[in-house]
Amino acid sequence: MKRRTLLQAAPALVYAPGLVSVATTASAQSAGPAYPAKPIRYIVPVAAGGGSDMVGRTLTERWGSVLKQSFIVDNQGGGGGVIASQATARAAPDGYTLMQGYVATHGTSPATRKLPYDAIKDFTAIGMIGATPNVLVVNAALPVKTVQEFVEYVKKNPGKVSYGSAGQGSLTHLTMELFKQQINSFMVHIPYRGVAPAFTDLIGGQTQAMFPGLAAAVPHIRSGRVRPLAVTGLVRHPLFKDLPTLDESGFKGFDAQQWYGVVGPAGIPAPIVKQLNETLATVLKAPDLREKLSVEAIEPIVMSPEQFAAFIKTDIARWTKLAKDRKIELDS
Repeated sequence: MKRRTLLQAAPALVYAPGLVSVATTASAQSAGPAYPAKPIRYIVPVAAGGGSDMVGRTLTERWGSVLKQSFIVDNQGGGGGVIASQATARAAPDGYTLMQGYVATHGTSPATRKLPYDAIKDFTAIGMIGATPNVLVVNAALPVKTVQEFVEYVKKNPGKVSYGSAGQGSLTHLTMELFKQQINSFMVHIPYRGVAPAFTDLIGGQTQAMFPGLAAAVPHIRSGRVRPLAVTGLVRHPLFKDLPTLDESGFKGFDAQQWYGVVGPAGIPAPIVKQLNETLATVLKAPDLREKLSVEAIEPIVMSPEQFAAFIKTDIARWTKLAKDRKIELDS
C-alpha cells in the first residue's frame, strides 16, 4: 500500500529563502537521476524460445511500459540456471540487473546440489510472477481413473510401476518422490534429459506415470494420450475445473508448483525494490497479462518482497528435507 508523507517547512525557513534554495540544490545534486535512468538487463536462465522465455518477454514488455524504460532480455541457459544465477549475484546491486528466478534456481537445485551461489543470501527478492501446478498423469492404457485407484495399483504391483522425470533433482522427480513418501510404496525412477522424451516413453508405455508441469501436459491430456488424475496445489486449475487436487484426493496440503519470480543481486536499495515490486504488481493485475500467461497455464501471483523472500526460504527448506529423507544428492 502506498503511503505519502507530507513534509511541512519549519517557520524559520519561510524567512530564509536563500537557505531553502541552497538546501534544495544540494539535495538535487546528491540525488542523481531518477530510477530507472537507463535500460534494465533482465536475465532469463534458459535458452530463447521456450515457455520460460515467453514469460520473461511478455512480462518485461508490459513492465517496461509502466516503468517508462526498456528491458533487455538476456537469455543465459546452461547448468540448470547456475550460469545465469552467478551472473546475477555478481552484478552491481543498482537495480539495473534482474533475473527471472524459478523453482530450479531458487528451490529444487539448492536442495539437491552444491551450488556456487547462495540462493538466499546472494539475492534480493523483488516479487513473484506466478505459478503453474504439476499434474499426476498416467499412461492412457493403465486401468486407473483416480488417485486412489493408482495408489492401489502401485501397491498391488510392487516394483513393476515406473515413472519418468525431466532429470535427477528436477521438480518432476521430487514431486513424485514426495508422492511415494506419502503412499509408502516403491516406483522405479527413470530420469530423462528433459520432459519431452519422458512424455514419449510415457505415451509409448515404457513408463506408467509422471508428474510434469501442467503446461507441458496440456496437449497430451487433450489428445487423450495420457490420463490426468489430479493437480498439485490447493485449488483446482481453471483449465481443468473437473480435475481434483491431490489435497481433495486425500493428500492434505500436497503442493508442488513450477513458479517464477524476479530477483536481483543482494543489496539493491529499498526504494528501488519498492518501486520495482509495486510496478510489477500493476503489471500482474492486468487482464491481458493473465490471458497471455494462461498459454503456459500460469496464474499470476502478487507478493511483497518480504513475502517472496519468505516463500523462497520455505520452498528450499521443504525440498531440502525431502532430499535428505529420500537420500537424493547430486554431484553437480
